[in-house]
Amino acid sequence: MNPKMAILRKRAMALPLLPGVYIMHSADGEIIYIGKAKALRNRVSQYFGSQNNHAEKVRRMVDNVDHFEYIITDSEFEALILECSLIKQHTPKYNILLKDDKGYSYIKVSGDKWRKISYVLQKNDDNAEYIGPYKSSYYVKSAVEEANKIFMLPTCNRKFPQDFGKGRPCLNYHIKLCSAPCTGKVKFADYNESVEQALAFLKGGSSNSVKDLTKKMEEAAENLEFERAARIRDKISSIKKMGDKQKVVANKVLDEDVIGSFSDGKKTCYQVFRFEGGRLFDRESFVFDSGDSDSETEEFILRYYTIRDDIPKNIAIDKDFDGLTAMQDWLSEKRGSKVYVTVPQRGEQAQLMAMCRSNAAEELAQRKGATVKEYSVLEELKELLGLEKIPQYIESYDISNLAGTENVAGMIVYKNGKPYKCAYKKFKIKGFEGQDDYASMAEVIGRRFDEYYKAEKADEGFGKLPDLILLDGGKGQVAVVKKVLQEMNIDVPLFGLVKDDKHRTRAVTGDGGEISVSSRRALFTFLSKMQDEVHRFAIGYHHSRRSKNTFKSSLTDIDGIGEKRARAMLKYFRTIDNISKADLEELEGCPQMTKNAAIAVYRYFHSNEKTTEN
Repeated sequence: MNPKMAILRKRAMALPLLPGVYIMHSADGEIIYIGKAKALRNRVSQYFGSQNNHAEKVRRMVDNVDHFEYIITDSEFEALILECSLIKQHTPKYNILLKDDKGYSYIKVSGDKWRKISYVLQKNDDNAEYIGPYKSSYYVKSAVEEANKIFMLPTCNRKFPQDFGKGRPCLNYHIKLCSAPCTGKVKFADYNESVEQALAFLKGGSSNSVKDLTKKMEEAAENLEFERAARIRDKISSIKKMGDKQKVVANKVLDEDVIGSFSDGKKTCYQVFRFEGGRLFDRESFVFDSGDSDSETEEFILRYYTIRDDIPKNIAIDKDFDGLTAMQDWLSEKRGSKVYVTVPQRGEQAQLMAMCRSNAAEELAQRKGATVKEYSVLEELKELLGLEKIPQYIESYDISNLAGTENVAGMIVYKNGKPYKCAYKKFKIKGFEGQDDYASMAEVIGRRFDEYYKAEKADEGFGKLPDLILLDGGKGQVAVVKKVLQEMNIDVPLFGLVKDDKHRTRAVTGDGGEISVSSRRALFTFLSKMQDEVHRFAIGYHHSRRSKNTFKSSLTDIDGIGEKRARAMLKYFRTIDNISKADLEELEGCPQMTKNAAIAVYRYFHSNEKTTEN
């Protein structure tokens, strides 16, 4: 924690309740954060109070603050303008900083005889035809992909006619996304016609293409060219299907930007969908460390439209914030006409926002090696248990024994909603003999967090604090373990998984009683699988311990056979049954075996037979 926290808070509490801009400095004088406030005292003092409600990024920033300065303005709107100017000038490390990297994109038509259509970011001197430039790389990329699919054009690296017949057609041919000119069976005239139709589609749009193709289809039918007419009919059908997909997304949509976000408590992804003419023409994703949740959306919008000149009349966002009016005024001034910023609650606009947020979740999930389905169930678990953030790193524990013997425990880890087996741990209960699941669980948790204090902080293993601990057990286990965690000053959410009489997960239990999960199918399946996995892991370790002891109590009971020699015998003969059937000569041939030891083993398994010594 910042040693100057008390001094900084005292100074913050002396600030006026006026609008303005505050500037945070590090010890070497570097500006590390700039913000604006409607009331400086209220806003700045929040940074130097309790750190529990701050995101990790804000805590890191506060830890690095040495002093701050402020500038009073006449209004919140003036504070916003000044904030934008200062951030652009100083680019502080803890502000959201976006790069204006939107270059131009082109549709490329290769210059060889069998032309191909592709999407590129820059023109080259390569005898190709370039259509553009277009500002939206998303639109160009999507349009080229659509055109190649509809008109069944190749997107591979094969060159024609050089590569005719040199290999089998790829998967695209079999799923009817490519006509496979690589086979050498496609006429050049037909291929070239498809290229021209694809270019007409890209230049004129789907409606013009449908009109032109319908006319050509009718002409082909009149000329009794039924195969050609059927091919054109299929292309028209594909264009209409593609159009229907667009209508599902953009039916009656205004020319607007839709901005949705998803956060896991550590990272936030903002997704921007840009609509023009009722069509999604651009899409952008931005991922960065989470900051102050109350002002993060506001800050993102400011940074985004600082680097964009084309501001739409309508902007839909997923959450309200205090400075919305000032933000709307700033956007209106920048556009030169009124801009409306809304938070849709129902209807098609709300559906678009849900789609936007879902894409933000998918983007964040993919970057973390998960899926949006796994993230969704983790978000549901967060809401059910009232957690502050999504539990990305979960530890689950189970005890296994047989009538108080071979007491062991298993710890499994789920990372981003999936088993993370390299972090699994096994524990042999050492503190007592006999059966006591409460004491066993307390010992395991105590040993686990002893290791935490010994290890350096890490992203996995004992050096990492989990986001959530789940125990296989009810209230009793939770109460015992909670006491251990409190004594060790470990602040991690703790819950137990309760099973029904059929050994299925029934509920989650904590301080406030049981929470049923049976009605939440995805969450019920997730927790059941986790409980089954930790049980399997613990009981597997228990069985291996029992097998090891059984092994010791058979071979190691023989005079002259210790554990090392017993292992060598088992490795050599594979099974105890093979050892029992081996003759004396075979036993003597075993590694690490002496003559006397071999005789002892032979006598052990052939006690009713006479042994001859040479």
